[in-house]
Amino acid sequence: MKLVCSQVELNSALQLVSRAVSSRPTHPVLANVLLTADAGTDQLTLTGFDLNLGIQTSISASVDTSGAITLPAKLLSEIVSKLPNDSPITFLIDETGEQIELKSLSGSYNMRGLSSEDFPELPFVENAIPIKLDPNALIELIRRTLFASSTDEAKQLLTGVHLKFKGNDMEAAATDGHRLAILSMVNKLNNETSLIDNTLDTHDEFSVTLPARSLKEVEKLITYSNQTDLVSMFCDKGQVVFLASNQVVTTRTLEGIYPNYEQLIPNDFSRSLILNRKEFILALERIAILADQHNNVVKIYIDENTTLLKITADAQDVGSGSETIPAILNGESIHIAFNVRYVLDGLKAIDSERIILRCNAPTTPAILSSEDEKIHFTYLVMPVQIRT
Repeated sequence: MKLVCSQVELNSALQLVSRAVSSRPTHPVLANVLLTADAGTDQLTLTGFDLNLGIQTSISASVDTSGAITLPAKLLSEIVSKLPNDSPITFLIDETGEQIELKSLSGSYNMRGLSSEDFPELPFVENAIPIKLDPNALIELIRRTLFASSTDEAKQLLTGVHLKFKGNDMEAAATDGHRLAILSMVNKLNNETSLIDNTLDTHDEFSVTLPARSLKEVEKLITYSNQTDLVSMFCDKGQVVFLASNQVVTTRTLEGIYPNYEQLIPNDFSRSLILNRKEFILALERIAILADQHNNVVKIYIDENTTLLKITADAQDVGSGSETIPAILNGESIHIAFNVRYVLDGLKAIDSERIILRCNAPTTPAILSSEDEKIHFTYLVMPVQIRT
């Protein structure tokens, strides 16, 4: 194998695929990245795979001789990242196929790798019908729900995002048991671009739960490739593959029945607040300075005869604070407490000037949503029970 490529492109590709390289590999080759050079296409393909998550990308290269080798991902990434970014990089592999010389304008390095034959193949799904997604819509679905997924590995199913497809509609949901984020996209993204290419029958429904870690990589893949064409998503036998241009992310699904989150949303509310979203965020961020010193809890008060919402925090042995912002109350008085970080996460995922906070009692779920009914984002957060 002999080739010449750009340091900038190689460095970016290594940073991308290295996120799928295991930090605690069960086999030595899983600590490596696979490099495959093709003289026919003048492409260098890089692959990282930890048996659960796989990432593959390709860059342009001047390939004299085709070939493949696996090299230690961490060592290769560190060397390439320090090389001059205006220098081409030359790869030369010896006859054994396990020793490589890497040359740049500033110097040369020799590295020992492992045979490409020992590297596991990415599980491509060839027989499944692809669901084709608008890349911008897919990024929005991931960004506005993934944050609510659990980080507790004991709740494995909740460490993912649940994706649901029906006809031209798509929905994403994530919960950690304390909060729930749901984003629905109905019919078309706009008048010209369909969210999902017409690959599902209008009456078909399909759902899958994917690890949050994998979806983060899908988001980065689309952003990295500056993707404008539709992203193909293949699903088959516990495996999902995303194809975007010359980028690939493959992931296992999370097995099990995802909670029926729709039944958690109350049908009616006795109280509702209309607030300016930015004012609410800024007030919560200020009061959070104190709340973070103790238990992250903030209390929210508003009575029928006032137009100001009062937000307080009491950090024992440190101090206390309060903020007031304008609000429109419909219904009875509200006295309720929340984890301030949970509320801020939800507010930052809502894209509108004004939001509505709905609730029934200090111990039942509260709902944050946009005042604009055209935006189908719902955020449920459980209140914190406090002693009165």
